[in-house]
Amino acid sequence: MAPGHVAYGLRAQYGLVVAPETVMAWERGEISPSSAELTALAGVLWCAPGELLAEPVTLREHRMARGLGADELARRIGLETSSYQKMEDTGRWKGNERQSAALATVLGLTLAQFVTATGKHEELAELLRSAVTTRWQAYVKPLGKLLPIPKQHLERVLERLHGDYQSRMVATLSWGGQGEAASGDAGREFLTGIVDRFWQLAGGAA
Repeated sequence: MAPGHVAYGLRAQYGLVVAPETVMAWERGEISPSSAELTALAGVLWCAPGELLAEPVTLREHRMARGLGADELARRIGLETSSYQKMEDTGRWKGNERQSAALATVLGLTLAQFVTATGKHEELAELLRSAVTTRWQAYVKPLGKLLPIPKQHLERVLERLHGDYQSRMVATLSWGGQGEAASGDAGREFLTGIVDRFWQLAGGAA
């Protein structure tokens, strides 16, 4: 279908006045359709909304890929629509542990997708760095609030991650010759990739 045909379908079937130039801009990825426009566009093209999106990254993109309105998603995770919409607009998730678990379930998010979509990547990295360099037990609770993951599983992952880091540090110190410099390099390398290592151990699933 040409952009003009799509624009006509949006107007005739859904009452949306969209210019062919706007349809072309959607196709090029220059602008994004609203939730209502995406739903209508999928109807005109006889496909699911998710098929029109690239790999979803933000909360809005994940929600739209599932074909959910903001009000329906908010209801299913136990939030007021206005509160959820504010979090979606700012990209900063502030829901509690139960709401986070519900969000991950309803949207079918992996742990990695959840962290990215809720803007928690840097916070996660900082907590993990602190957990492996000090006492990991102290970080079970704050990480449990951040991630929809069972406590016992989280404890096992943190203990393993802490052990891996400490083993790496001890091993480099025992090489001799380079001493603290080698240990520091190994430690920094480990901490740089700590989030990826965490996903590997956690299984990446919410």
